[in-house]
Amino acid sequence: MSTFAKRERLLLADLLETVGPEAETLCEGWRTRDMAAHVIVRERRPDAAGGALIKQLAPRLERVMAEYTAKPYEELIQLIRTGPPRFSPFQLKQIDEAANTVEFYVHTEDVRRAQPDWSPRELDPVFQDALWSRLERTARLMGRGVPTGLVLRRPDGQTAVAHRGAPVVTVTGEPSELLMFAFGRQNAAKVAVDGDADAIAKLNESKQLGI
Repeated sequence: MSTFAKRERLLLADLLETVGPEAETLCEGWRTRDMAAHVIVRERRPDAAGGALIKQLAPRLERVMAEYTAKPYEELIQLIRTGPPRFSPFQLKQIDEAANTVEFYVHTEDVRRAQPDWSPRELDPVFQDALWSRLERTARLMGRGVPTGLVLRRPDGQTAVAHRGAPVVTVTGEPSELLMFAFGRQNAAKVAVDGDADAIAKLNESKQLGI
Protein backbone atom coordinates (compact mmCIF):
# COMPACT_ATOMS: atom_id res chain seq x y z
CA MET A 1 0.00 0.00 0.00
CA SER A 2 1.29 3.44 -0.90
CA THR A 3 1.99 5.92 1.87
CA PHE A 4 2.24 9.69 1.90
CA ALA A 5 6.02 9.50 2.31
CA LYS A 6 6.42 7.17 -0.66
CA ARG A 7 4.16 9.32 -2.80
CA GLU A 8 6.00 12.52 -1.94
CA ARG A 9 9.36 10.80 -2.52
CA LEU A 10 8.39 9.85 -6.06
CA LEU A 11 6.93 13.29 -6.75
CA LEU A 12 10.18 14.89 -5.61
CA ALA A 13 12.28 12.54 -7.74
CA ASP A 14 10.13 13.20 -10.81
CA LEU A 15 10.29 16.94 -10.28
CA LEU A 16 14.06 16.96 -9.78
CA GLU A 17 14.44 14.95 -12.96
CA THR A 18 12.17 17.31 -14.90
CA VAL A 19 13.82 20.59 -13.91
CA GLY A 20 17.40 19.29 -14.15
CA PRO A 21 20.44 19.62 -11.88
CA GLU A 22 20.91 23.41 -11.95
CA ALA A 23 17.42 24.69 -11.23
CA GLU A 24 16.77 27.15 -8.41
CA THR A 25 15.31 26.08 -5.06
CA LEU A 26 13.97 28.01 -2.07
CA CYS A 27 16.95 26.81 -0.01
CA GLU A 28 19.51 29.59 -0.09
CA GLY A 29 22.66 28.53 -1.92
CA TRP A 30 21.21 25.23 -3.14
CA ARG A 31 20.50 24.19 -6.69
CA THR A 32 18.50 21.05 -7.39
CA ARG A 33 21.70 18.95 -7.47
CA ASP A 34 22.41 20.05 -3.88
CA MET A 35 18.83 19.25 -2.88
CA ALA A 36 19.10 15.74 -4.31
CA ALA A 37 22.40 15.16 -2.49
CA HIS A 38 20.91 16.38 0.79
CA VAL A 39 17.95 13.99 0.58
CA ILE A 40 20.26 11.05 -0.10
CA VAL A 41 22.82 11.86 2.58
CA ARG A 42 20.08 12.34 5.16
CA GLU A 43 18.81 8.78 4.83
CA ARG A 44 21.89 6.92 3.59
CA ARG A 45 24.72 8.49 5.57
CA PRO A 46 23.69 8.93 9.22
CA ASP A 47 27.40 9.21 10.06
CA ALA A 48 27.41 12.55 8.27
CA ALA A 49 23.80 13.76 8.29
CA GLY A 50 24.07 14.80 11.93
CA GLY A 51 26.33 17.62 10.83
CA ALA A 52 23.23 19.68 10.10
CA LEU A 53 22.63 19.88 13.87
CA ILE A 54 25.95 18.95 15.51
CA LYS A 55 28.75 21.45 14.94
CA GLN A 56 31.53 18.89 15.30
CA LEU A 57 30.11 16.81 12.44
CA ALA A 58 29.65 19.73 10.05
CA PRO A 59 33.00 19.25 8.23
CA ARG A 60 32.18 15.59 7.63
CA LEU A 61 28.74 16.49 6.30
CA GLU A 62 30.32 19.01 3.94
CA ARG A 63 32.75 16.40 2.59
CA VAL A 64 30.06 13.76 2.10
CA MET A 65 27.72 16.26 0.44
CA ALA A 66 30.51 17.18 -1.97
CA GLU A 67 31.02 13.50 -2.81
CA TYR A 68 27.36 13.08 -3.71
CA THR A 69 26.96 16.32 -5.62
CA ALA A 70 29.86 15.18 -7.80
CA LYS A 71 27.98 12.02 -8.83
CA PRO A 72 25.98 11.91 -12.09
CA TYR A 73 22.63 13.60 -11.53
CA GLU A 74 20.74 10.64 -12.98
CA GLU A 75 22.32 8.43 -10.31
CA LEU A 76 21.15 10.78 -7.57
CA ILE A 77 17.59 10.69 -8.89
CA GLN A 78 17.62 6.90 -8.94
CA LEU A 79 18.93 6.75 -5.37
CA ILE A 80 16.05 8.95 -4.23
CA ARG A 81 13.51 6.78 -6.05
CA THR A 82 14.85 3.49 -4.67
CA GLY A 83 14.94 4.83 -1.13
CA PRO A 84 17.16 4.04 1.83
CA PRO A 85 19.40 0.96 2.17
CA ARG A 86 17.85 -2.35 3.13
CA PHE A 87 18.66 -2.19 6.85
CA SER A 88 17.95 1.51 7.32
CA PRO A 89 15.30 2.41 9.93
CA PHE A 90 13.68 4.48 7.17
CA GLN A 91 12.63 1.17 5.61
CA LEU A 92 10.07 0.79 8.40
CA LYS A 93 6.75 2.23 7.30
CA GLN A 94 6.04 3.99 10.60
CA ILE A 95 9.45 5.69 10.67
CA ASP A 96 9.30 6.54 6.98
CA GLU A 97 5.90 8.19 7.42
CA ALA A 98 6.92 10.07 10.56
CA ALA A 99 10.28 11.28 9.29
CA ASN A 100 9.79 11.70 5.55
CA THR A 101 6.25 12.84 4.78
CA VAL A 102 6.92 16.46 5.71
CA GLU A 103 10.55 16.34 4.56
CA PHE A 104 9.65 15.32 1.03
CA TYR A 105 6.60 17.57 0.83
CA VAL A 106 8.56 20.67 1.85
CA HIS A 107 11.50 19.92 -0.45
CA THR A 108 9.16 19.25 -3.36
CA GLU A 109 7.66 22.67 -2.77
CA ASP A 110 11.15 24.14 -2.40
CA VAL A 111 11.75 23.16 -6.00
CA ARG A 112 8.27 23.89 -7.37
CA ARG A 113 7.92 27.34 -5.83
CA ALA A 114 11.35 28.47 -6.97
CA GLN A 115 10.29 28.08 -10.61
CA PRO A 116 8.76 31.13 -12.34
CA ASP A 117 5.66 29.31 -13.62
CA TRP A 118 4.69 27.42 -10.46
CA SER A 119 1.07 27.07 -9.38
CA PRO A 120 -0.42 25.72 -6.11
CA ARG A 121 -0.96 21.98 -5.77
CA GLU A 122 -4.42 20.65 -5.01
CA LEU A 123 -4.02 18.51 -1.90
CA ASP A 124 -6.72 16.17 -0.64
CA PRO A 125 -8.22 16.71 2.83
CA VAL A 126 -6.75 13.49 4.22
CA PHE A 127 -3.22 14.61 3.36
CA GLN A 128 -3.90 18.08 4.76
CA ASP A 129 -5.02 16.46 8.02
CA ALA A 130 -1.86 14.35 8.09
CA LEU A 131 0.28 17.45 7.61
CA TRP A 132 -1.65 19.27 10.34
CA SER A 133 -1.08 16.40 12.76
CA ARG A 134 2.67 16.65 12.20
CA LEU A 135 2.61 20.43 12.44
CA GLU A 136 0.78 20.33 15.78
CA ARG A 137 3.49 18.08 17.22
CA THR A 138 6.42 20.17 16.00
CA ALA A 139 5.07 23.74 16.02
CA ARG A 140 6.82 24.77 19.24
CA LEU A 141 10.11 23.31 18.09
CA MET A 142 9.95 25.22 14.82
CA GLY A 143 8.85 28.46 16.43
CA ARG A 144 11.07 28.38 19.49
CA GLY A 145 13.42 31.15 18.29
CA VAL A 146 11.03 33.65 16.71
CA PRO A 147 10.87 37.20 18.11
CA THR A 148 7.08 37.34 18.58
CA GLY A 149 4.20 35.25 19.80
CA LEU A 150 3.09 32.97 16.97
CA VAL A 151 -0.18 31.10 16.48
CA LEU A 152 -0.81 28.89 13.44
CA ARG A 153 -4.46 28.56 12.49
CA ARG A 154 -6.36 26.44 9.98
CA PRO A 155 -9.33 27.94 8.10
CA ASP A 156 -11.67 25.81 10.28
CA GLY A 157 -10.33 27.50 13.43
CA GLN A 158 -8.00 24.78 14.76
CA THR A 159 -4.86 26.35 16.18
CA ALA A 160 -1.35 25.41 17.22
CA VAL A 161 0.80 27.70 19.37
CA ALA A 162 4.30 27.87 17.89
CA HIS A 163 5.65 30.45 20.32
CA ARG A 164 4.25 32.07 23.44
CA GLY A 165 4.88 35.78 23.75
CA ALA A 166 3.59 39.23 22.94
CA PRO A 167 2.65 40.74 20.63
CA VAL A 168 0.99 37.73 18.99
CA VAL A 169 1.00 37.16 15.25
CA THR A 170 -1.62 34.77 13.87
CA VAL A 171 -0.89 33.00 10.60
CA THR A 172 -3.89 31.42 8.87
CA GLY A 173 -3.83 28.95 6.02
CA GLU A 174 -4.13 25.34 4.99
CA PRO A 175 -1.78 22.99 6.87
CA SER A 176 0.42 22.60 3.80
CA GLU A 177 0.94 26.37 3.63
CA LEU A 178 1.41 26.72 7.38
CA LEU A 179 4.14 24.09 7.17
CA MET A 180 5.96 26.09 4.52
CA PHE A 181 5.71 29.18 6.71
CA ALA A 182 6.84 27.34 9.84
CA PHE A 183 9.82 25.87 7.99
CA GLY A 184 11.08 29.36 7.21
CA ARG A 185 9.61 29.76 3.73
CA GLN A 186 7.53 32.78 4.78
CA ASN A 187 7.67 34.56 1.46
CA ALA A 188 6.54 31.48 -0.48
CA ALA A 189 3.66 30.45 1.78
CA LYS A 190 0.07 31.24 0.79
CA VAL A 191 -1.16 32.45 4.18
CA ALA A 192 -2.89 35.41 5.83
CA VAL A 193 -0.87 37.09 8.57
CA ASP A 194 -2.59 39.19 11.26
CA GLY A 195 -1.22 41.16 14.16
CA ASP A 196 0.96 44.12 15.06
CA ALA A 197 2.64 45.52 11.92
CA ASP A 198 6.12 45.67 13.47
CA ALA A 199 5.79 42.13 14.83
CA ILE A 200 4.70 40.85 11.42
CA ALA A 201 7.69 42.51 9.78
CA LYS A 202 10.07 40.93 12.30
CA LEU A 203 8.47 37.53 11.82
CA ASN A 204 8.63 37.71 8.04
CA GLU A 205 12.31 38.61 8.21
CA SER A 206 13.16 36.05 10.90
CA LYS A 207 15.70 33.34 10.09
CA GLN A 208 14.75 31.47 13.27
CA LEU A 209 11.75 29.56 11.96
CA GLY A 210 12.23 25.86 11.27
CA ILE A 211 14.16 23.00 12.80
